[in-house]
Amino acid sequence: MSRVKYLDRSNCAGADQAIFDRLERERKVPTANIFRALANVPEILDQFLSYANALRASELSPKLRELAILTVGHCTGSEYEIAHHQSHGLKAGISEAQLKAIPEFKTSPLFDTCERAVMKFAEESTQKVNVSAQTWCAAAEFLPERQLVELVLTIAWYNSGVRIMGALDIELEEGYR
Repeated sequence: MSRVKYLDRSNCAGADQAIFDRLERERKVPTANIFRALANVPEILDQFLSYANALRASELSPKLRELAILTVGHCTGSEYEIAHHQSHGLKAGISEAQLKAIPEFKTSPLFDTCERAVMKFAEESTQKVNVSAQTWCAAAEFLPERQLVELVLTIAWYNSGVRIMGALDIELEEGYR
């Protein structure tokens, strides 16, 4: 059970309806529980959405972005993040077999050198915070500086997301199990 109330149009103040207009315009309907929980602070949720949208519009390949996000999910054991990003991963070109192999990405032949470098970067940043020079250089062989910074921001963003979900005890919605 979530530690805060999940809000929707029927149980939030009239002034906060704009955030639900935005959620319905930009996100899946029905609204995901994480957004319903964060609607308790609509002004922050509004900026949260803007930041997330900026990351999705970055130059980093959607496939690499989703591999990094799913690696964060697996490293942190976030069932919610994994469940929500598997469909995004499939749309971005990750195969079903690759989705299943993410926990073993280091040894799986299903990932190329670039994908492994990005996933190692996500794993190391998530588990150790500091990324080694070796891990940085491995990713830098494939990504220009701008995309490296976008990768760092994406990994950090989704690490913050799993911590939000964990602290608030956000439940996975029906249909995602």
